[in-house]
Amino acid sequence: MKEFITEIRGAVMATIIFAIVCCGVYPLVVFGIGQTLFHDKANGSLLTDSTGAIRGSRLLGQQFAADKYFQSRPSAAGNGYDPTSSGGSNLGPTSSNLVTAITQRISDYRGKNNLATNALVPADAVTASGSGLDPHISIKNAEVQAPRVAKTRNLALGKVVELINANTDSADWGVLGDPGVNVLKLNLALDALAAK
Repeated sequence: MKEFITEIRGAVMATIIFAIVCCGVYPLVVFGIGQTLFHDKANGSLLTDSTGAIRGSRLLGQQFAADKYFQSRPSAAGNGYDPTSSGGSNLGPTSSNLVTAITQRISDYRGKNNLATNALVPADAVTASGSGLDPHISIKNAEVQAPRVAKTRNLALGKVVELINANTDSADWGVLGDPGVNVLKLNLALDALAAK
């Protein structure tokens, strides 16, 4: 009986020690390192507008409908850019639903940006990303939308192109992927310019 109580006491003490270390000390250490060394990233890479209000994260796309804004990629995440339902549509290339959706998106994109009915459209303008939350569009997509945004905001096209360049993120580590324009950052920069 004495050995049994000793075994139980050792098991209970081990459980308490591991609970303190794994559920208390370790999370506090990781939290402290994150807040000290990676403060912006640990807090969601949040972006604010000119008033200081949080408008979103530079890591998550958002839907923009007004002509004065650059449009994001289409999203199949929930009801569009829903971070709790991240994912693609799972429609394959032979799906008639996918073909119909892309055909409609091409038509809408051409109409919104005053393009000819046979004008080429950037692929990222009509196809959703795998996560449905991609915050970037291609530089070509931004360049096609720039005249519409410049006209709607009564800005010089050169100024809009300058903002596109300022809000273009380079390829990861300089070699992985293509440069991309962060739509939320770009639209916030446009709003900040208008506020001045």
